[in-house]
Amino acid sequence: MTRPILDVHELRKHYPVTEGVLRKEVGRVRAVDGVSFTVDRGETVGLVGESGCGKSTAATSLLRLEKPTGGRVVFDGEDVTGYDDRELKRFRRRAQMIFQDPTSSFDPRMSVGEAVAEPLRVHGMRDRNRRRAIVGDLLDRVGLDAADFDRYPHEFSGGQKQRIALARALVINPDLVVADEPVSALDVSVQADILRLIERVQSEFGLALLVISHDMGVVREICDRVAVMYLGEIVETGPTEEIFEDPRHPYTEALLGSTPIADPRRRGQGTVLTGDVPSPSDPPPGCRFHTRCPAVIPPDDYDVSSATWRAVLDLRLRVETEGIDLEAVEEYVTERGEAGPDAVTEAIREEFDVPPELPDATAERALSSALDAVVAGDREAAVERLAAAFPTVCRQRRPGFRLQGRDLDADQWTAIRSLRTWLAAQCNDDPQSVAALLAERESAGRRSADRSSDRRRQEDAGTPAERRRRVREAFGVPDRLPDGDAERAVASALDSLLSEDYEAAAATLYDAFDPLRAAACHLEADAPRDAPGDD
Repeated sequence: MTRPILDVHELRKHYPVTEGVLRKEVGRVRAVDGVSFTVDRGETVGLVGESGCGKSTAATSLLRLEKPTGGRVVFDGEDVTGYDDRELKRFRRRAQMIFQDPTSSFDPRMSVGEAVAEPLRVHGMRDRNRRRAIVGDLLDRVGLDAADFDRYPHEFSGGQKQRIALARALVINPDLVVADEPVSALDVSVQADILRLIERVQSEFGLALLVISHDMGVVREICDRVAVMYLGEIVETGPTEEIFEDPRHPYTEALLGSTPIADPRRRGQGTVLTGDVPSPSDPPPGCRFHTRCPAVIPPDDYDVSSATWRAVLDLRLRVETEGIDLEAVEEYVTERGEAGPDAVTEAIREEFDVPPELPDATAERALSSALDAVVAGDREAAVERLAAAFPTVCRQRRPGFRLQGRDLDADQWTAIRSLRTWLAAQCNDDPQSVAALLAERESAGRRSADRSSDRRRQEDAGTPAERRRRVREAFGVPDRLPDGDAERAVASALDSLLSEDYEAAAATLYDAFDPLRAAACHLEADAPRDAPGDD
């Protein structure tokens, strides 16, 4: 395996929230918050999730149409986040985008031939006849006609405009194409034609393709691997068929359950999510999906079902964020011919699908006490009682990615991925520059280490063993990993690094860890995992 054409590591895009005449920053919208994935040459990767999760922002940020807030985007051995204008122009010669709305992405004053030929002109092709010949050939290959060169966008249907958009993306023969919802605005029959066209063109041109979509059917049809995104974060990645057949994250299960199935016997069997999508300007603590997750984890000492625990947490979240509209509840109770605090409490339980009495006596006492405070109008006391009585690890701690088939915790995998991405970004640099960068990283690692240990190791500072240790320390990789295969891969990569064979070092780590499945969920920490090598 060679290095992937694209490696996105901890990509972030935050938008400042300002107020006042001086536009003081009072918060941030975390549209993309630590996204990581790879795309191999000739591979199709799907980035999926519901509307507003940050998929399109991730695409525009990795292509540098917007400047990322942080992270690395390594394209064919170079980190594009540090590119200047000249380097960006060269990068866009090799990476193109198909936008979601083909109508708005074309200038209505330009003919489609001029629009498709514009990238050729921008990148220095001055021969008008040659540009016309290339565009005519491409229009033929995407199912149109070379004679359409002089027609205007409004003369074409939605499906035809999407074909023209594909031709424009391909006209300068890129290595990577990012397709943002390429068929979402088209009829089903037209969608099938466009998807077949994309697959054929990818095969002909040898493209790497990143497809952004919320349509799981489209993703399953054309993608080799999938990355599932929720509220600015990727929660699960893996080969497409494995994701569809055995989802490991509750949000992935919910997405798959939302896909219509032509079988009336399976109607209504999908996962139903409760609650609203949180705002990216104020994401929930811990796992961002825990406010809607049907599998949120209760404390070990509570004997309640998942559905009941979800209902109680929905009630807790409402009390914390908005409170309970007691006037509306009392009016509803009165219409039913009832009255009194007990009737109000019963109505609140019904609204949130909380049973009249919880099966766990301790939980029932705590809930009853909190509801008494709600009915008495003491919201602060209710919030305190619910928070103390109904904690969840899903809210207390943010889950990290865990690899299926590897005995590595989330921090160890993050450290390996950081080392791997750094290596990939140095492959095209000269050895002296890389050595200087590595010495800088090692120096930072030594400064953070224990001083007495440093004095003891100074005598061996130049030995290979000590340099390996310092590199591990600089990237946060433990001296010895618990997973044997992972340890051997890292050791081999470090040997190549010290031999100044950066290409081999990066390739070793990509070979060892891609395309393994990974999920960021507290359920994964407790779930039995396959032994290394069983995947």
